[in-house]
Amino acid sequence: MSCGCKTSGDSSHSCGTKSASGCSSVDTCGNSYKLSVFDWLSDVNPSGSKSSEYVEVRFKNERKLYYRNVNNLPLHIGSIIAVESSPGHDIGVVSLSGELVKIQMKKKNVHEDSIQKVYRLANQKDIETWQDLRNKENAIKVDARKIAYGLKLEMKITDVEYQGDGSKVTFYYTADNRIDFRVLIKEYASAFRTKIDMKQIGFRQESAKVGGIGSCGRELCCSTWLTDFRSVNTNAARYQQLSINPQKLAGQCGKLKCCLNYELDTYLDVLRDFPSSSTVLNTEKGRAFCIKIDVFKKKMWFAYVENSMTWYDIDIYEVQKMIAINKKGEKSQALEDLKVVENRMITSDLIQENSVDRFEKKNRKPRPNNNRDRNPKQSDNKAAKQSDRPARQPENRNPKQADNRPRSNEQKPVENKTVVPQVQSTENQSSENKTQKKPFKKPKKKFPPKNEGNA
Repeated sequence: MSCGCKTSGDSSHSCGTKSASGCSSVDTCGNSYKLSVFDWLSDVNPSGSKSSEYVEVRFKNERKLYYRNVNNLPLHIGSIIAVESSPGHDIGVVSLSGELVKIQMKKKNVHEDSIQKVYRLANQKDIETWQDLRNKENAIKVDARKIAYGLKLEMKITDVEYQGDGSKVTFYYTADNRIDFRVLIKEYASAFRTKIDMKQIGFRQESAKVGGIGSCGRELCCSTWLTDFRSVNTNAARYQQLSINPQKLAGQCGKLKCCLNYELDTYLDVLRDFPSSSTVLNTEKGRAFCIKIDVFKKKMWFAYVENSMTWYDIDIYEVQKMIAINKKGEKSQALEDLKVVENRMITSDLIQENSVDRFEKKNRKPRPNNNRDRNPKQSDNKAAKQSDRPARQPENRNPKQADNRPRSNEQKPVENKTVVPQVQSTENQSSENKTQKKPFKKPKKKFPPKNEGNA
């Protein structure tokens, strides 16, 4: 069996698999499943021996057990071993070794007297038998569901796990009520020819085994890192000011989401400073009751009994003062006087990140044509076209200039003459003669007739 992990005699290893689908050999990789503990005590060995006394062994999915290394085998993370089971033996992968195993055992209240032992390192025959049994589990799960459906039992077979030597098969199921297995176990024993073990799990454990993507867009917490499943009730949603909507609060398991308990303690600490939501204030303009609260801004919204459409947000410290005044038998100020008007900051979007058409060029000006006067022929033609157009007369002109102008409607064409200094020199004459020459025409090639070429 080849694994993507770089395992060595040392207990530490690094996984080199970086594919989107995960590790290709998850059965032998010690760091491919959830709840993998980083061995930060791998270099600490107070006893001086290379082998560890206890090891943590992982089986299918998240099931982990602890075993005693009685034969002092050189075990490290990723080693495939044969361990004691009832009956026969089981095949598992070492997920943790060293001194950190004792800390994990103490954390999970595992007693050393109930720990079973490690037999040996798994040989090639053990691994082949183990892999063949793993390949049969999906087909057996389908057959087990058909048998349970035929007996009309209100249960669901979630997962099937074979023991490493094939002497026992465990069926994990979910059910709302108690199930009578007397007939079902007989049917399973005659169909699969092995010892049958039934284990009931909850709906949260089922989603942890199946896996999936939550509404947040990430993998389910129960299938990645969550170890303990605490009870979640609707009070957690009420404390966090969430709407009691079962479709939004329920997860893929059909129960309330576990993430409702993550920030519950923070909300409870903040709500200690808030007055009761059933508080009624006696003001100068009448009685006011609380509509909602804002935990982040530490404000409470009140409205008058006579006019419940208008809400007033008041700071919780002002509310406490008003409650103290009402206890004295006096009326507090009106809600309009205590409302704080917030000055909203006017921001300008300099980089236009909220604009949809920010990449479109508006009011695009034509670029200046710098190559306009490079070709003299084109400039002469443009000047001739402009001369044909009637010239515009300025409004504020001198009368003397107006008398000297011709009064006929026809205008003489403007001659574009280049001004040349009148200096008699041979160089200027030669340049004029050169400009008057006709353009050179390439003569046509005359090929000799075929008869002359043959002669």
